[in-house]
Amino acid sequence: MSPIKVLVVEDDEVTAVNLKMSLEKQGYDVVSTADNAVTARNKIKIYNPDIVLIDIGLQKTMDGIELAQFIRDKHPLPFIYLTAHSENDMLSKAKKTEPYGYIVKPFDPINLHTTIQMAIYRFKEEKKRNTNLDELKSDREQLEKLVYAKKLSDKPIVEFGEGYRHDIGLGETYYQNQKIKLTKKENAFIRLLVAQLGSVVDFEQAINYVWDTKGATDNSVRTLVWRLRAKLPTDVIKNASGVGYYLEE
Repeated sequence: MSPIKVLVVEDDEVTAVNLKMSLEKQGYDVVSTADNAVTARNKIKIYNPDIVLIDIGLQKTMDGIELAQFIRDKHPLPFIYLTAHSENDMLSKAKKTEPYGYIVKPFDPINLHTTIQMAIYRFKEEKKRNTNLDELKSDREQLEKLVYAKKLSDKPIVEFGEGYRHDIGLGETYYQNQKIKLTKKENAFIRLLVAQLGSVVDFEQAINYVWDTKGATDNSVRTLVWRLRAKLPTDVIKNASGVGYYLEE
């Protein structure tokens, strides 16, 4: 496994040297150091570090908080603040940049190592979670396109089962020309089933479309179907055992 690449941004030369020595002794690859934010920005582009340690009290053109905000806005990198106890006012501002940790100067090598490892772990977990959310969002967008395509089709009113029809444009369901009173989620689920008439809607698709993934589970879908079946005059929603549900055509 390649060592973690670290960029140290510290305007005190002695502290920067001590940090570099301590990190390298613990197996980190200190790709470079910088004593100001402008140089640090350039070195981030050149060296592509895995993590950046930032002196919160940088002087000159840009302070550590401004550099951290730049990293958060422009680069997918975790960063840790190097700080002193006397910088309480600055720390309150620093919180807004959502750092991955703080290291108090003079630093302790064990705490330095632990803080970096926790920051790397948290960053990787966030990246995984964001990837999953992007995938779920993509799935939902595809389902929305499917439903929208039905709205624009020659038959925005879809018939199914014996005596049922669903008006996709209005989002309303009828049985023998009588409107069935359904909740917003119940109507959304029927709309999804209609959009995929003849195919199974699995649990994941239902959760993504009806709940937008917010705290719903397979049991949430089962409960919704149970309520729907109680309202529909006939058993038109069919089970695909262990997979999901489909509408009787």
